[in-house]
Amino acid sequence: MENTLEVVLEGLMRRYAERVPDVKKITSAMVEEGMISSPNEIENDHVAFRTMGVPHLGIASFEKIFLALGYEKRDYFYFEGKKLNAYWFSPPAPKYPRIFVSELRVKDLSEEAQKIIKSYTSEVKQDPVDLLDLKDGKAIDAFLHQPLWRTPDWADYERLLKESEYAAWVIYNRYYLNHYTISVHNLPEGYNSIQSFNDFLERIGIKLNDAGGKIKVSPDGGLLQSSTVAEMISATFADGSEHMISGSYVEFAERKVLPEFQHLKEIKREHRREGFETGNADKIFESTFTSQTNR
Repeated sequence: MENTLEVVLEGLMRRYAERVPDVKKITSAMVEEGMISSPNEIENDHVAFRTMGVPHLGIASFEKIFLALGYEKRDYFYFEGKKLNAYWFSPPAPKYPRIFVSELRVKDLSEEAQKIIKSYTSEVKQDPVDLLDLKDGKAIDAFLHQPLWRTPDWADYERLLKESEYAAWVIYNRYYLNHYTISVHNLPEGYNSIQSFNDFLERIGIKLNDAGGKIKVSPDGGLLQSSTVAEMISATFADGSEHMISGSYVEFAERKVLPEFQHLKEIKREHRREGFETGNADKIFESTFTSQTNR
């Protein structure tokens, strides 16, 4: 099981890093600054995926993969303004990232937008995960990077973008890894807070998502997050046209030690603030939105 999970995560991260140049830029600078001696030392707090809430797809389908790999389903989140549901999943061992999976509440969109989305997703006639060998890491990796429906037309993408930037992102990018997250709290002094790490990022020329402020803080003050603005990728649409659209981004998280563990000399993952926060995540989603990528 662990070996299968490692194959899946390695495949996801390899393709994601190829697609998001900021990943290499940040990790190389971390090595140069002496924060880490190699990228393997980075603790991956969580990875995130976006899905469509339609028959045979969405969280109900996607979660089967990671439940089979030992993950446990945890809290539910609802994003009213963005019309999204989400859950997070805890890993089988602390060395693996948490997983955050969201889905678009397609039925909450206008009839026109629903019609566009379903013209693509209705090509999926049964749950594709049911056909997967969930013990085969390479098969899972290939599945997460294969198109589930035809390439969209630019006109459809543009129309969805006006109503739901999340919908437009998924209709083109599908299950591509939306982001991975660098845990900053275990980094050396001077870099181990979101504020100090953001200062480092901006010093090396990284553009940060400023929706709701560059640092998103949970009401209890225990979870602090920031993120880059999504990389723009060249996308070829079904009509042959090419356009620059939002791809993926990098997130950063600082999890504070829980009050009852403040006295401990050795702090482990289970001693820190766990889970996610709707208010933080709501603004992190906007890393792929034109309000960020166009500024």
